[in-house]
Amino acid sequence: MTSPDTPLFLKALAGETTSRPPVWFMRQAGRYLPEYRALRATTPGFIEFCLDPEKAAEATLQPMRRFGFDAAIVFADILLIPRALGQDVWFEAGEGPRLGALPPVEAMREKTAGAGEALKQVGETLSIVRRELEPHRALIGFAGAPWTVATYMLDGEARTIGKGERAQARTYAYAEPDRVDAVLEALVEATAHYLKMQADAGAQALQIFESWAEGLPDDLFERLVLRPHQALVRRVRELGVTAPLIGFPRGSAALAERYAAECDVQAVALDTACPLAVGRRVQAIKPIQGALDPLLLRAGGPLLDRRVDALLEAWGDGPWVFNLGHGILPDVPIAHVEQVLKRIGAQ
Repeated sequence: MTSPDTPLFLKALAGETTSRPPVWFMRQAGRYLPEYRALRATTPGFIEFCLDPEKAAEATLQPMRRFGFDAAIVFADILLIPRALGQDVWFEAGEGPRLGALPPVEAMREKTAGAGEALKQVGETLSIVRRELEPHRALIGFAGAPWTVATYMLDGEARTIGKGERAQARTYAYAEPDRVDAVLEALVEATAHYLKMQADAGAQALQIFESWAEGLPDDLFERLVLRPHQALVRRVRELGVTAPLIGFPRGSAALAERYAAECDVQAVALDTACPLAVGRRVQAIKPIQGALDPLLLRAGGPLLDRRVDALLEAWGDGPWVFNLGHGILPDVPIAHVEQVLKRIGAQ
């Protein structure tokens, strides 16, 4: 059992059923907040904004001040790791990320142990936030999962065919398995050092974002998602990190149960499409997080209340962190966020 002064969020990750589910939202710091838009306008480049500790800390704290979520997640981006490994990364206005040519694997391997130091600004952000955050609110660090980050690194600028399915990267996974596996191994090592740096800087929990687990057949899921996650968790623990880990294999469907059983994360985040019954089965294995539809949050109204109630009824008697099944959308009305928080008794 945790101590009485342990943050509610960490109690749930420890397997305790709490008086109400702790709540935070993926992408809770972002464009739906007017204060974020004003802050973001002060720095032209997105990468530069992420690596400005004072501004990134302010972005992290803005939703905490407005809504009082139970946990803050550091403002950063999953594509900082390729940058630390020597790949050019930039963001085109209105189009999203762009990456240059993939560096040779040997060159990336030489940089893996230094990934935390290369991204030390994220650690500085975490330290600032931890100093300003109330003790009963938890602080989350994160990284993109190896396969998800690899999809961007492998695709580079060639993301023109089957963009939504990461078709080029998946084709490489079939056609050039040794090369793809080597990239994943480098990413496991770099990400482990990056997560250790975040834990050392004050992160009390760490989330692994696997945004592109969707659509993989079970054999490819095992190779590209499950095994790298197992290796990453093992390496993070070897580096001395004790903070709980949350795995988010978005789009994994029924494979989420296998993931929960075979990957040594402390909790599993569930996506929007996860059936309530599957969530219950995963919850029988370990604590869960999720899975409100961000589009329903955008729509609001009685259907939003009904879905929140259905989630509370299905998962509320077990360890569960209330969250979205994907990131909050830029045009979500603030009143709808407040509606959810009041419905679950968090505001």
